[in-house]
Amino acid sequence: WLMKSEPDVYSWDDLVAEGEGTWDGVRNYTARNNMRAMKLGDEVFFYHSNIGVEIVGIAEVSQEAFQDPSDETGRWSAIRLKPVRKLARTVTLKEIKADPALADMDLLTKFRLSVSGVKSSEWDYILKLAAA
Repeated sequence: WLMKSEPDVYSWDDLVAEGEGTWDGVRNYTARNNMRAMKLGDEVFFYHSNIGVEIVGIAEVSQEAFQDPSDETGRWSAIRLKPVRKLARTVTLKEIKADPALADMDLLTKFRLSVSGVKSSEWDYILKLAAA
């Protein structure tokens, strides 16, 4: 999984400071369905959007989908995340776009989604980039 957040609204450092955060306010059906598919313990790339535009860390699903507390309609879901670790080296959107091995990544093909899937091969490849 990959979850996007604008760092001036909610950053990796904010998640680390909280120790566990609620991911709410998602108002896209595909992103919501992705959150509903997440299982306890699933790992998630934490991506800073708009500012930085880079994968900065790995978080873990600490509570599966539940009713979004900011939604009165009952349509939307939220999850809880806890930080696992900051990447040794961030992986930028520019790097991802330039790498043919990642050309089919949801981050590029479904770029408007705030919550997207990551194939295991993409996950492993990004971890190698982050360790370089």
